[in-house]
Amino acid sequence: MHPYWIKTSGHLGVGVTARSEADALHLFELAFGSAQKIVSIEIIKDMNDLDHHVLPNLGSTNWLRRGIWFSQGQEHIAN
Repeated sequence: MHPYWIKTSGHLGVGVTARSEADALHLFELAFGSAQKIVSIEIIKDMNDLDHHVLPNLGSTNWLRRGIWFSQGQEHIAN
């Protein structure tokens, strides 16, 4: 499992933990459909490198478990 950051046009981005990049993109599509345009996807090597708006808004989300952990409200997707 790896945490990924998916940058989209017009949005801060989406945090996903997945088995692979393809799995991360699949979870993203389940949550948001194909309407959101993906700009880039990258593995997060250090959570402290995330935008200063992300870390305080993680809440009780477990970013080590498969699923979407940012933005909040999509945690159920991987279940």
